[in-house]
Amino acid sequence: MKRIFFFIIVNIAILLVLSIFLYLIGFEGILQQNGVDLNYHSLMIFSLVFGMGGSFISLYMSKWMAKSLAGVQIIKLPRNDFEKWYFETVKKQSNILDLKMPEIGIFQSEAPNAFATGASKNSSLIALSTGLISKMNKSEVEAVIGHEMSHVANGDMVTLSLIQGVINAFVIFFSRIIGHFVDRVILKNDRGYGIGYFFTVIFAQIILGILASTIVCWYSRMREFRADIGGAQLSGKENMISALKALEKFSAAKLPDQMLAFGISNKGQTSTFQKLFSTHPPLRKRIQALENKNITTITNQHPAA
Repeated sequence: MKRIFFFIIVNIAILLVLSIFLYLIGFEGILQQNGVDLNYHSLMIFSLVFGMGGSFISLYMSKWMAKSLAGVQIIKLPRNDFEKWYFETVKKQSNILDLKMPEIGIFQSEAPNAFATGASKNSSLIALSTGLISKMNKSEVEAVIGHEMSHVANGDMVTLSLIQGVINAFVIFFSRIIGHFVDRVILKNDRGYGIGYFFTVIFAQIILGILASTIVCWYSRMREFRADIGGAQLSGKENMISALKALEKFSAAKLPDQMLAFGISNKGQTSTFQKLFSTHPPLRKRIQALENKNITTITNQHPAA
């Protein structure tokens, strides 16, 4: 219930902020002054504001959402041996990658998982599940941390938000063009918009959104391979492979929807249709990709691209 409440509040806040922004810039709607024809310039502004704006506001709120929705407990002062080791490991990898030390935290979940989020490379958060900490040895946990630190170093959170924002803008833009066509040509409404327009826009936005999400998921899968290589460079190839094999043995932690793409594992999918909408490749493929690649552990420089 708490997660649903936060989700609703966040989305209402985003809509409110973007609506105020449109009002302040003098936006008057997507129709031309005659109230009949579509104003493509206004529609483009509307689509970009809500598409890109919503995506980047979510990005800038991502650490807050992680703490609120995933229940991440931030470690400010290490209280035990593991937390001290966790802190020193992240600090060491941050120095290697020439990054500002991210916030670190732990969230409650019996299954092993981890994620990285944040608005920029130097304003990030790394979080581990309690299940990952209890079920993996330190070499494997170090590899998982390296994987997440590689996401941060590669700027994956920003790039994924940019891609999502562009796709959102296209979906908003074309769904309203389709709605306008149905309202004017098929339903022959010649003033304002009727209920047919709104139903068509909602339906088109759902269908286009589902199709467009395959692009976001494809990029997300590709970045997992890169982050695995980064994790292997930071902690050792065998440690990264061992960590992925450990993840195979357990079910992935259930993260909030907003965090799923940033987790180290969602177990992948088996059917062709499911694979199109999976944010992660199957763990077996990730293991095979590492096994077939020559990787050198680094200690004092940024890993090769």
